[in-house]
Amino acid sequence: MSEKQIDEISGVETTGHEWDGIKELNTPMPRWWVITFYLTIIWAVGYMIAYPAIPLINTATTGLLGYSSRAEVANEMAAAEAEQSQYVDRIAEMPVEEISSHPDLLQFAVAGGSAAFKVNCVQCHGSGAQGAPGYPNLNDDSWLWGGDINAIYQTIAHGVRFDGDDDTRFSDMPAFSDLLEPEEIRQVAAYVYGLTGDPSDPALVEPGAVIYEENCASCHGDDAKGDIEFGAPNLADAIWFYGDTENEIAAQIANPKHGVMPAWAQRLGDPVIKQLAVFVHSLGGGQ
Repeated sequence: MSEKQIDEISGVETTGHEWDGIKELNTPMPRWWVITFYLTIIWAVGYMIAYPAIPLINTATTGLLGYSSRAEVANEMAAAEAEQSQYVDRIAEMPVEEISSHPDLLQFAVAGGSAAFKVNCVQCHGSGAQGAPGYPNLNDDSWLWGGDINAIYQTIAHGVRFDGDDDTRFSDMPAFSDLLEPEEIRQVAAYVYGLTGDPSDPALVEPGAVIYEENCASCHGDDAKGDIEFGAPNLADAIWFYGDTENEIAAQIANPKHGVMPAWAQRLGDPVIKQLAVFVHSLGGGQ
């Protein structure tokens, strides 16, 4: 057994290690630190016994206290649903147009509708409901099927051109490439574009107006402001689904695109549909 070596300057025992004449001191840890360290070990063992900790093949030890974070979350969710039920039940029994006359229900419906919108609607309409090419902007005043709260409710509940719902909104613009000559399509596109802009060839506008009257006015109206009965868009407001250039308008006339919106009634349930309708209507673009 080697004799202990004591550092002459500090008077502390060394470890016996030496590098380039420098010896390592074997300074003991402070007692308070050692005690704290042992207490943490004891605490860890106790925690492991009291709470779920040790993984098994298909499960884990449950712990003496029987605690479960999943059960805690489930209880919190149940409590939240119970708290919300007083509002949800009232909304379920109330016509959607009456919700806004009850301040507490209106606040709840807007908050709930906002949450449902973020989960189900932003993928198409955008996080700010601003829309995208082929998807309507829900903040403006241009509504294909009407922007009052009942019309919004109907559209959300039953969708647009959705095969799985008998009450879905439906409109079908024909492909005028089968009905008109290419030059006639250019003419009517120039006329439509000229309602809000300057067409590339003003000479096309007058014959285009005649073609419009003969083929398009029955749905879009003599003033081209659309018809919500047919879901025909307003062509005089400079709001376009599929592009706002003259060529893009001509392409839509020749071979129109028809979007599809799913029916949400069966997926989300009537109370959530009403909350979504209230939220969308509250964005400011509703009628």
